[in-house]
Amino acid sequence: MNTTTQENKDKNFFRLAMGLSAVVFVAVIVLNKKVLPVPAELPSWTYFLPKLNALINGTCSILLLLSLYFIKNKNIAAHKAINLTAFVLSSIFLVSYVLFHWLAPQTYFPEDNSLLTLYHTILISHIILAAIVLPLILISFYRGIQMQVELHKKIVRFAFPIWLYVTVTGVVVYLMISPFYPH
Repeated sequence: MNTTTQENKDKNFFRLAMGLSAVVFVAVIVLNKKVLPVPAELPSWTYFLPKLNALINGTCSILLLLSLYFIKNKNIAAHKAINLTAFVLSSIFLVSYVLFHWLAPQTYFPEDNSLLTLYHTILISHIILAAIVLPLILISFYRGIQMQVELHKKIVRFAFPIWLYVTVTGVVVYLMISPFYPH
């Protein structure tokens, strides 16, 4: 493939990644604001979704660390397989997360709880970094699949620690808010 064709392909994917990330970000905001109608009755599995999300996040945290281990040991096949698994799980997480925030009423951390400031600090950093990391994940995944190793490494230097932070804090946020879910 000539350089111009690859550059066009790269630009198109970059636009797709940014567009998809923007759509996801707007969808989460819209669904949190309850702009779309929700079912009169919540499906019985609704409050299982946050637990599923925490399990996925925890699993992705472990997978990300394994991915780093495998690439440091030059096991590219295992690195790719682990990253593909993390990518698929993160996609499932995204669907589950959006579905939960569409269906469930907002749950608030109690104002009188001594951990409120800590909770908000973790939650706000988690939300901001989750929005930032999605396009980085998509682009680094693309660069890896395309075997654009040097470009992949450049993006992963930023994407990896952010993605790891987001997956770990996702579990922490769940553990902190889950006692206050109505179910």
